[in-house]
Amino acid sequence: MIDRIPSYLARALALGAALSLGACDSQSGAPQQGEAVQSADAAPEAGVLDDSHAGEALPDFTIALPDGTERKLAEFTGQPLLINLWATWCGPCKLEMPMLDQLAGEREGSLKVLTVSQDMQGAEVVTPFFEEQDFANLEPWIDAGNDLGFAYGGGVLPLTIYYDAEGREVWRMIGEHDWTSAETAEMLALAEG
Repeated sequence: MIDRIPSYLARALALGAALSLGACDSQSGAPQQGEAVQSADAAPEAGVLDDSHAGEALPDFTIALPDGTERKLAEFTGQPLLINLWATWCGPCKLEMPMLDQLAGEREGSLKVLTVSQDMQGAEVVTPFFEEQDFANLEPWIDAGNDLGFAYGGGVLPLTIYYDAEGREVWRMIGEHDWTSAETAEMLALAEG
């Protein structure tokens, strides 16, 4: 069973838990963007489930693919949407990507999974990473200005937000999570009602 924490505690616990249990702090001085970070002891399931933003509308932002194709986030509504903010310099983020690719394949048609890079170097670093990984179900969306990250409060990566089909936030996972776990299936089932 998923344990939910009261929303007033979520914010206080999220930062401490995520920083100590396998998340990247994009506000810290080191490592710099572009530097590869590997987490030898990264532990899946280290994230904190936060529902304190439940009901908030999908932000009005545009993301881009390396070829310059742009789309507003609102264009992805109509089915549940999972937005994952990540970066190539974030070890826990990179560990999640194959799991998110698998989840996107398993739920194709019923859940849209968007991975949105927060790398300031944009396509220069995202394209080679995607080519190396050869993801079958993910697209290399980019938010090089970190506008979306700042809209969500900035700071900790990975950050994954689940929206219902109408574009209303249900919950967010702050920090690393195993997206192939039974807990994930339960979280999604509860969100789908």
